[in-house]
Amino acid sequence: QVQLVESAGGVKPAGGSLRVSCAASGSIASINAMGWYRQPPGKPRELVAAITSGGTTNYADSVKGRFTISRDNAKSTVYLQMDNLKPEDTAVYYCAADPRTDWIPRLLMNYWGRGTLVTVSS
Repeated sequence: QVQLVESAGGVKPAGGSLRVSCAASGSIASINAMGWYRQPPGKPRELVAAITSGGTTNYADSVKGRFTISRDNAKSTVYLQMDNLKPEDTAVYYCAADPRTDWIPRLLMNYWGRGTLVTVSS
């Protein structure tokens, strides 16, 4: 099993920046992909960004050029740097991880954090 704990989100103005982190514990050696999903109010959960153990990244079109995912394998931590925030980025952000070496973005990851709320004010 893998446990994931996200850092606190917060309230930011439009155009602002925020970095959230997620620390993994437990069977961390089994983890391949790590990533961030988000669920805006009244909308389904969507993949925001993901990074594999080999460093391959994937981003939702809506965040390309604004968000950056990174990973510190020594600390078993994944980060999401969010710049030029927009009100539509308001959502609960969930950290996730998956052990499958053949994980691809259309597959929902297996392990989940509890989520952290990010609110962007206009």
